[in-house]
Amino acid sequence: METYAIHKSAMVAPRKCRMTMDLIRSKKATVAVGILKNTNTKSSRLILKVLESAMANATNNFGANVEDLVISECFVNPGPVYKRVKIGSRSKVDRRDKRTSHITVKVSDGKEA
Repeated sequence: METYAIHKSAMVAPRKCRMTMDLIRSKKATVAVGILKNTNTKSSRLILKVLESAMANATNNFGANVEDLVISECFVNPGPVYKRVKIGSRSKVDRRDKRTSHITVKVSDGKEA
């Protein structure tokens, strides 16, 4: 059975988040938790919360064993972009885009429900 968790509108750019997501793709869930705890980025802390939520969904809702869980699918989609203005050179106005992400992690134990 496969369970998932989603964090919508995370305040981190998708490009930065995908670099951390590539570290844990198709690994065992317990190994991925160790990798994310030792990676010092904002996106790793956000991905860790989503992964732990997906693992908790699998154990509480379906009675899966934590050691059997594998990350079957994980991806980052772009969320809404917040447009902000900042003073640029020669007192002109520049636009700063604050990009957000939708983080999705799916875990599976390889068994059918």
